[in-house]
Amino acid sequence: MIYLDYQATTPLAPEARAAMLPWLCGPEAAGFANPHSPHRIGRMAAAAVEVAREQVATLFPAGGRVIFTSGATEALNLAIIGSGKKRLAVSAIEHAAVLDTARFVDRDLTVLPVDADGLIGADVAIPDGTGLVAVMQVNNEIGTVQPVDALAARAQALGALFVCDAVQGAGKLAAPAGADMIAVSAHKLYGPKGIGALWVRDGVELAPLIHGGGQEGGLRSGTLSPALCAGFGAAAALCENLRESDGNHVEKLWTLARSLFSGWTLNGSATQRWRGNMNVRLDGLDVARLLSECRTVAFSAGSACASGSGRPSHVLRALQLSDRNSKTAIRLGFGRYTREDDLVEAAAAIHAAAKRQGVL
Repeated sequence: MIYLDYQATTPLAPEARAAMLPWLCGPEAAGFANPHSPHRIGRMAAAAVEVAREQVATLFPAGGRVIFTSGATEALNLAIIGSGKKRLAVSAIEHAAVLDTARFVDRDLTVLPVDADGLIGADVAIPDGTGLVAVMQVNNEIGTVQPVDALAARAQALGALFVCDAVQGAGKLAAPAGADMIAVSAHKLYGPKGIGALWVRDGVELAPLIHGGGQEGGLRSGTLSPALCAGFGAAAALCENLRESDGNHVEKLWTLARSLFSGWTLNGSATQRWRGNMNVRLDGLDVARLLSECRTVAFSAGSACASGSGRPSHVLRALQLSDRNSKTAIRLGFGRYTREDDLVEAAAAIHAAAKRQGVL
């Protein structure tokens, strides 16, 4: 199977797996201990959690704290609901973790539009009185990179907090330096599923969503998994060490992929985007049939979180694409472990299936 769905999840880095294994041991070793217990092996587990916290902190700007969560969805809920702000503004192409949470808080929220390239203007209108603005760093469906630092400055000039979903950019791009809160997920940067983090700038106050034992500085109760924390930390450290080589590799893959799919239309900006994401469409394509027939290639028709819904992509709709055109789009995602031969073989399979539909 050729895996080209890196926006849905990334393969677990061998280094992250190795970091996790000692904390998955049984009673013959200390790895099973509760990191919140006061005895020696509990303190050992707690020390591993704190090492991981320091490693994950390298993904973020200085001057804040890292709160471990179950993933970015929980982190974004904590940021948006926990802030206590009632008047919100979010971009039209946010992940459902932001859009649905924001609508839960503010039914009359302001939706910030994007242009035909999927980009928000740095001068977009933000209403006076807005308490919180949320704009993602890199879109999960079309890969566009937003001017988050400029937007953060705009929000803060209005007295609003700025929340950034950096799930797709963390470990690949520089952190959004101006944000007040940043959410990330380990499994999008070669770490394990089931853990993420919210970075909170010093001085920003939040109310907890999950009550109980008061772990994570009182903001997130529940026993932490040293294994998941260790895997997350190792993955984050590896991303920091390999950022340049990973970026160069993705650039080569992007150039190759664009040549292989030269007859397709690119969705989203060709320049202001993370190039490990290529969302393209082909007039008349039956994507459901294509996915069914390309059994040796794992790719997506859009966001994995919305797959199977049958609804047109809200992201492509925001680009002013018709529902018909939106349903002819596929997303190819690649990264550290993708080989050039993988792309060539995958493109051949996809094109062969499209030709059987008579659209190539």
